[in-house]
Amino acid sequence: MAFETNSTPPSNSSRLLLEEFTPPTLEEWQAEAERSLKGRPLEKLITKTYEGIDVQPMYRRADAADLPYLNSLPGFAPYLRGSAAAGYTTAPWLISQEIPYSTAADFNSALRYDMERGQTAVHLPLDQASQLGHDPDEALPGSVGADGVSIATVDDLAAALEGIDLEQTPLFFGATSAAVPTAALLFALVKRQGRDTANLRGSLEMDPLGTLARTGQLPRSVAGAYNVMAHLLRWSLLNAPHFLVVTVHGQPYADAGASAVQELAFVLATATEYLRQMIERGLSVNDVAPRLRFSLSVGGNYFMEVAKLRAARLVWAKVVKAFGGSDDAQKLTLHARTAAGNKTVYDPWVNMLRVTTEAFAGAVAGVDSLHTGHFDEAIGQPDEFSRRIARNTQIILQNEAHLSKVVDPAGGAYTVEKLTDDVARRAWTLFQQVEQQGGMAAALSAGFPQGQVAQVAAARTKNLATRKDVLVGTNRYPNLIETVPPARHPDHAALHQTRSQAIAEYRTGLSNEQNTAVLAALARVLDAKDEAVLAAAIDAALAGATLGELARTLRHGDETVTSVTPLALYRAAAPFEALRDFAEDYATEHGHRPRVFLANLGPIPQHKARADFATDFFQVGGFEVLNNNGFAAPDAAAQAALDSGAPIVVICSTDDDYPQAVPPICRQVKAANPDVTVVLAGYPADQIEAHKAAGVNEFIHVRADVVDVLGRLQGKLVTED
Repeated sequence: MAFETNSTPPSNSSRLLLEEFTPPTLEEWQAEAERSLKGRPLEKLITKTYEGIDVQPMYRRADAADLPYLNSLPGFAPYLRGSAAAGYTTAPWLISQEIPYSTAADFNSALRYDMERGQTAVHLPLDQASQLGHDPDEALPGSVGADGVSIATVDDLAAALEGIDLEQTPLFFGATSAAVPTAALLFALVKRQGRDTANLRGSLEMDPLGTLARTGQLPRSVAGAYNVMAHLLRWSLLNAPHFLVVTVHGQPYADAGASAVQELAFVLATATEYLRQMIERGLSVNDVAPRLRFSLSVGGNYFMEVAKLRAARLVWAKVVKAFGGSDDAQKLTLHARTAAGNKTVYDPWVNMLRVTTEAFAGAVAGVDSLHTGHFDEAIGQPDEFSRRIARNTQIILQNEAHLSKVVDPAGGAYTVEKLTDDVARRAWTLFQQVEQQGGMAAALSAGFPQGQVAQVAAARTKNLATRKDVLVGTNRYPNLIETVPPARHPDHAALHQTRSQAIAEYRTGLSNEQNTAVLAALARVLDAKDEAVLAAAIDAALAGATLGELARTLRHGDETVTSVTPLALYRAAAPFEALRDFAEDYATEHGHRPRVFLANLGPIPQHKARADFATDFFQVGGFEVLNNNGFAAPDAAAQAALDSGAPIVVICSTDDDYPQAVPPICRQVKAANPDVTVVLAGYPADQIEAHKAAGVNEFIHVRADVVDVLGRLQGKLVTED
């Protein structure tokens, strides 16, 4: 990768050194590269991506020379190089770690501990019940405390935020589909504390279409959600101008397996629909656009993810400009969250390395805030150790890697600039396809985004199963002697009972006068119009109304559930973890893992490559592989296989030796035990039918679907038991 620089001219000694070498031409480099490929075409070095972008092996000045906005400056439209002219040099990005604990007390304890140790923003995810606008006693047991904090009253919120200066600390709430009730509780708490809502910073993260895409349901009409959004925006403009209302989430798409282009395009389409709908409801583009925040996932393809985040600012500025927005309105507030779909249960320590790369990409791309996932995120709730490692990843990037001292560190890199342009153009094309369908809500109803993402997810699944894509520790290089950290999950039944009892006691603790005041306040919410709705809801919360009561009141007359086909959750490791789980259960029942014997033929150099391949192949499924240094004759290999008692025997040698070795091994093994599965390592195309006739049941090779093969072999073990 090369960078444009404005550095001082080289010294005389450096100039003399450079003059001793003749700069190679592109043709010379290509010729040398082809020689290193041993005659294969240079195209072998091109990387095909899920974005449909062919990443070249080398980018040169000419690749970026004609790109628009290449010479734009940080802090100036269209903000390719960041929204602030000084980058992070005046203020680094916010360390905004989610703390997904179930109770206000547990959340607050962890939050205060983490804020004292480097976290710089509050990120409170609401549990599933609260996001649906349900109090604990009216919610399904599994939803209370699931994926976040159970909040039902102003007192609950006060307990969660105890010790936090609400005017000095940025606050982010995962209230994607219960924004108004949550806002009412928050603003009521601020008023109760004698604070000023005008000093609040952060976001409620309202995102009705994101909720619809992820869950398939919205507890009201889409139009009703837009009306609520408009009410919130009007109120916040007057009373909390620095507190954003809407966050457009890319995570529903990324967590379903979307490409970088798809995630960006669908987020852009969602934000555009919100902007258009708010303008139709009488708000101006310059009021609305700055109050929309993007939250994007950051995956493991480093350069592609940097390009996506930079492209997000570019395409959003283009949209806002098309609506007539000012330069300031074109600025994008950008949050990033390290990806969830590529994190693993087995070998979870590797997740630390993954999130480091992803967090680095987010910082280099210029995000405003960042959540680094806990390494045990796929296992369960984090503990203090995993929270600390995740938090310190960002602190190291700020204080030891000094990323906060450089403005747009990726700027001018030919690779990054070209990929940014590629991602922006492709995302814009896909965005236009959504627009042609009538916008994002219509596209979701038609299943267009779901279908597009499913195609990429299927391609990812295939490439992982054939190990064209590698997930270290999962579909390659598994560690069977590791100890997986214990899973930490809330006791949902007990939590539901405790929280239901608490809310019941809260209601019965109100006096008759207080109950009357709550009912009167809720009645005023029903009668309120526009921004007065939120003001009335705040008064009701102060009077003692619960989140569920507020939600039901606010949805009065608009209770029809909106439904679409939800995005299918995708986690790359899941099929492989199912194989490992089977092996663990088998070991518990039988005292050992399912066993595979390697019938290695000949000296080590003859069989080692395929024996190593077979070992890795079967260990992916948790099999115990019985290896050896090889046998001189087929009968010795067959007898050793039978003596091992292994139900699976893998023949490992060369294609040239297989015609003579395979038939006698198969005959001897099958004669003694017909249930033994014989596997051949390799796929000699001209020998396949002969080996099948001899008794070979399976072939494992570089193109084999490891999930399919190992799944069928495990299924046979169950049948035989």
